Amino acid sequence: MTTDAFLADCRARLAFDLLSNTWNAVVLRALRDGPRRPVELRERIGGISSKVLTETLRRLRFNGLVERHAHPGAPPRVEYRLTPLGRTLLAPLDAVGAWAFEHGNEVMAAQEAAEATQD
Repeated sequence: MTTDAFLADCRARLAFDLLSNTWNAVVLRALRDGPRRPVELRERIGGISSKVLTETLRRLRFNGLVERHAHPGAPPRVEYRLTPLGRTLLAPLDAVGAWAFEHGNEVMAAQEAAEATQD
């Protein structure tokens, strides 16, 4: 076991990898108020294709953050919900969101300044 916090097999890197995918965080936040069907998630999120949503939900399930529940009947109905582990990520996501709200204008101004110097 290594003590280097950023090697590929460390827990910190795992967390950063989970949060670095934009859609992971967005889908987790969209599920915060309870189970949702995929069509409801797409409406709530906006800008995500069915394919990307499906891939994201599979990735979140693989990591134990979301669970899938199929309801019997016709037509078949599927819902996704946060697992207890997935709920533990809501506070860090809220913190990142608060940071973005507070400092987003500064980041965008820096981006605009950098683009202006490239011309």
